[in-house]
Amino acid sequence: MQPSDYNISKLSIKSWAEEDRPREKMLHHGRTHLTDAELLAILLGSGSRNESALDLSKRILSKAENNLHTLGTMSLHELMQFKGVGEAKAITISAALELGRRRTSHDVQTLPSITCSGDSFKILYPLLADHSKEYFWVCFLNRKNLVIHKECISSGGISGTVVDVRLIFKKALEVMASAIVLAHNHPSGNLNPSDKDRTLTRKLYEAGKLMDIMILDHIIIAGTKYYSFADNGLLS
Repeated sequence: MQPSDYNISKLSIKSWAEEDRPREKMLHHGRTHLTDAELLAILLGSGSRNESALDLSKRILSKAENNLHTLGTMSLHELMQFKGVGEAKAITISAALELGRRRTSHDVQTLPSITCSGDSFKILYPLLADHSKEYFWVCFLNRKNLVIHKECISSGGISGTVVDVRLIFKKALEVMASAIVLAHNHPSGNLNPSDKDRTLTRKLYEAGKLMDIMILDHIIIAGTKYYSFADNGLLS
């Protein structure tokens, strides 16, 4: 190693270009773009006076033969043998690896999908049935029409509830939804959409087209029955 290379390796992470810092790299590019050493460096938080967190991470991984399974078998005492790793850091590393182990032991939950109004009703009926006042729920879907998030946007009185269009699309952007299914209940038992229901649905549909987020349906639930805007041609 040349003297200049040695000096560069000793620079603190804060002195690196922002796109090369592990935390900033994750923030801007996502966790999948980080190496094992960079992820470990985020857990460590800091190194020592003569070694950055990333260099310390590389040294720890090298001792574990660059194998995360081997790293996971290290005891707290073994981790604390590395200069710059105290009890708190050793516990953080061990806890993170244990979470990863437990994750692999759990079955992956299958996300519900919506391919028709009946699917929407099955998902939303437990959320909207038997209420004495109106609630407005939204299902957010990915490109495969899998439900990635459900949220109650508003609640109101017996005859209606106020819905903020901006809140719906703000959440859609946050969860990176590609499509939306709207739903609300009619405590009165009347399945027919009101003029306000039609106006709101049209407003959301037009806004969705501008943002490339499709409104797939608007379901009204009354008792054990439902009304679908899509089935009745009110979304075209």
